[in-house]
Amino acid sequence: MKKLLLFVIIVLFSNSILAQGCSDAGICSIGHAFQADEKIFKNNIEVATIFGAGEADVKYFSPTISYTRRFSDKFSLSSKVTFSTADGSFGTRGSFGDAFLIGNYTFKEKNKKQWSALLGWKFPFTSSNKKINGYSLPLDYQSSLGTFDLFLGTNFKYRNWDFNGAIQIPVFNNNKNSYFKEFSGTDDFPSTNLFKRKSDVLTRATYSIKAKKFVFKPNVLFIYHLGEDSYETIFGKRESISGSDGLTINGNLISTYNFNKQNSLELSLATPFVVRTIRPDGLTRSAVLGLIYHYSF
Repeated sequence: MKKLLLFVIIVLFSNSILAQGCSDAGICSIGHAFQADEKIFKNNIEVATIFGAGEADVKYFSPTISYTRRFSDKFSLSSKVTFSTADGSFGTRGSFGDAFLIGNYTFKEKNKKQWSALLGWKFPFTSSNKKINGYSLPLDYQSSLGTFDLFLGTNFKYRNWDFNGAIQIPVFNNNKNSYFKEFSGTDDFPSTNLFKRKSDVLTRATYSIKAKKFVFKPNVLFIYHLGEDSYETIFGKRESISGSDGLTINGNLISTYNFNKQNSLELSLATPFVVRTIRPDGLTRSAVLGLIYHYSF
């Protein structure tokens, strides 16, 4: 198992240099809602700081805050609010992004096997059309896609393994982005005027390694974008964005240090191994570093 952990670390760091993208619209981050390791306390607060490197040298700083309430051993409800600042050649733009509300139901454990189910929503704070000095910005500079999304998921836990799957469906589209690459002076970002995004499906495998106060969780995520996204041309015609569908494979290593039963600090490193041909949604990341503080009471 030590060899496995060492291999994951080496792969993560080596790929962070060469990777081309890490794209998801929130589905990757809902995995925390499946976790039910600590049942002593009913409340949990998470404060996170996330740093990311995107396309065309765009850098991201994204703080989030989450609150989870455990109503019983079976049912819990989680909420999260995100904020994102993007900095690049277009300038710097920051704003609140999305709010998440996710419910999790855990079934009774049998023979060290346990199932849980998840249902949730994502609510945007913006219509994805923030500007700098009156100029339209690509989705890489937007803090939200402007869609109201539905999450459905399930998790299977067996000993130290967790296997989960989820689907993210854009139900209502309030995206009013007005960016055209033809008028921007650069080809770094595709046109995303009145952008419409397709659904994502995720599967993830996680192995937990406990060593005194440390917990290591190497995991691999497979995200499949179910269709080609589209935008509206300057002539009012809707066109599909070729190559925007397909598979993304992300590697992630989560390391947690437990100060005590109530306080812990988590470090997360993530990078993609396989990416879609084009990622017009602006969620591309070559590497992501997250620092999360957990407090239970």
